[in-house]
Amino acid sequence: MDEDQDDLAGQYNDGNRAFLQALLARGSMTFAEAQPILAAIFTAQENDPVAARQITQEDLDSYVSAASAALSPFDLEVRSTMHQVRKERVWAVVNTTSDPLTQLATLHSPDEIAFVKRVIDAMFEKYNTPRMEALCLDDMQANKLRVPPAPEEPDDKAMEENGEMQNHHAPRSLKSSEVETVMRDLVGEGWFERSRDGFYFLSPRALLELRSWLIESYNDPDAEEGEWQRVKFCEACKDVVTIGQRCAERECLVRLHDNCAEAFFRTRRGRACPKCSEDWSGRHFVGERAVTETEAYQRGRRRSG
Repeated sequence: MDEDQDDLAGQYNDGNRAFLQALLARGSMTFAEAQPILAAIFTAQENDPVAARQITQEDLDSYVSAASAALSPFDLEVRSTMHQVRKERVWAVVNTTSDPLTQLATLHSPDEIAFVKRVIDAMFEKYNTPRMEALCLDDMQANKLRVPPAPEEPDDKAMEENGEMQNHHAPRSLKSSEVETVMRDLVGEGWFERSRDGFYFLSPRALLELRSWLIESYNDPDAEEGEWQRVKFCEACKDVVTIGQRCAERECLVRLHDNCAEAFFRTRRGRACPKCSEDWSGRHFVGERAVTETEAYQRGRRRSG
């Protein structure tokens, strides 16, 4: 054990273990969610009541740092990002080595994992185009994905040459009730979030965990500069944007989170795109609002009452 690990062992106590257990159980945590947890830990340690409002950001930072150091030997770490809707910082435990989708295997069957992959594919491919970057889907769209695409015929000659003639398991279709259960579970496990209008989108924890995988899976590494890519980044904070604002010029790749846009334009003379100088109205969206702010969607809501 090196000197740093000796220091950690001397400082890491039951309070740190309780905090880490709470973080792992939740999947992700905000400062407001951490305050009552740390207040309970401090109360137990000091035998004196500590109120949640007394917990500071420095207290949380200290426990997050200790948790991340303790997890490091297991290829895990605690990372943070801003929630794209609630505009508050979120901390989550992230696996730094394994394929994030394989982590679902401990909770879901291979058929369910294949379905989850189809859902994420749909978010970043079918419902993510230059015309409309929705990056989300609703219950009906998710249900349409319950049936896997027809498998491609295996190359028998190539398989014979490699001595690998064997039966290949094709994912089975899920029932509609199973789709409901899986989507609900993914929200509960902290991978997806569901909006008030019923749209599913990747959670902050998922974006932290899947960032590298998303870029490798959906972006073209050989694309020329300025060419449209499926995974885009905020001009201000450089994090992935799945909910936010886009430039009014369809060919322009500038994107901003809502909370980043306010600070970004506060430091500039005017509200114009930093790349193409198009006026930035804040009325061109990435995410759910790319769907819900359209006239067709609003007309459909009025018609349905």
